[in-house]
Amino acid sequence: MYKFILKPILFIFQPEKAHHITLFFLKLTLAIPIVGWLFRNYFKVEDKRLERQVFGLNFPNPVGLAAGFDKDGKHFEAMAALGFGFIEIGTVTPVAQAGNPQPRLFRLPADDALINRMGFNNEGVEALVQRLKKRKNGTIVIGGNIGKNKITPNEEAAQDYAICFEALFPFVEYFVVNVSSPNTPNLRDLQEKAPLTALLSGLQVLNQKKPKPKPLLLKIAPDLTDGQLDDILEIAEATKLDGIIATNTTISRKYLNTKELELEKIGAGGLSGKPVKSRSTEIIRYLHEKSKGKLTIIGVGGIASAADAIEKIEAGAALIQVYSGLIYEGPSLVKCINQGILKHFKQFKDL
Repeated sequence: MYKFILKPILFIFQPEKAHHITLFFLKLTLAIPIVGWLFRNYFKVEDKRLERQVFGLNFPNPVGLAAGFDKDGKHFEAMAALGFGFIEIGTVTPVAQAGNPQPRLFRLPADDALINRMGFNNEGVEALVQRLKKRKNGTIVIGGNIGKNKITPNEEAAQDYAICFEALFPFVEYFVVNVSSPNTPNLRDLQEKAPLTALLSGLQVLNQKKPKPKPLLLKIAPDLTDGQLDDILEIAEATKLDGIIATNTTISRKYLNTKELELEKIGAGGLSGKPVKSRSTEIIRYLHEKSKGKLTIIGVGGIASAADAIEKIEAGAALIQVYSGLIYEGPSLVKCINQGILKHFKQFKDL
């Protein structure tokens, strides 16, 4: 139904508009008592074999919603109805910011991909906290993806991350430090060894002062070299990171089917979806093998089927996340992935 009816209709609209329309009708559907109950039960896949315990948290299944879809924590309870095992909200910054001018989200149908230059548009961490205080669904695992404001110089970035960390700490189950978005000027410079070590060490100091510290993860770009990945591994060990999310969007435009003229018209932004799949998997495998399996990895990038998810898991990912695949494949993607994982790993007692 989605691919043949809903998707063609949604693709008439600008991507950002279609995003809001989709969420409006999802919430409307869930608000109708019997229909909402049927909807939730259709997408739910309950099986003990899908449950995962990762960095001390219990996940009902390994499929999560990547950051960027629900920046302001307005939709995580509605999205949970699609069967996600966890949802990552954000990226959130200390102060509200509008992000980059629209249009800033573009579809590449020939590549099953998206280009975005959203620019951390969000209503600020305090607005997010107020919504999380009203959270009804206490079973879904929520991660908080934190960043810095555009106007904050890199020399003062640590303070922005600390503000978001402290404000969100009582309301999320884990944290993700985002220094890998290509859409905030100079943000990726924070991935360099010295500033990244200082940033993560500072956050860990705050974390370890808590009665019960929470998992702290780092989201990295797919454009890093092997040498930079080696640095990431050293930093992860030195700062006692709980895990890595691999990967964010890429600035590369290699091997796309979309015409060069159209890409030039779209301009700058991070590319996600199918073209990122191979590089993301390569990085997961590299980090997994180099760390001898000791580093926990959440795999994201180009997952649009159960086979794609299984590829990430077999490369070394403990959990996976989707976003662009949801746009192209529809709301049944999470259910299909979970069913596919069960079928593929049926010979194993423990996935």
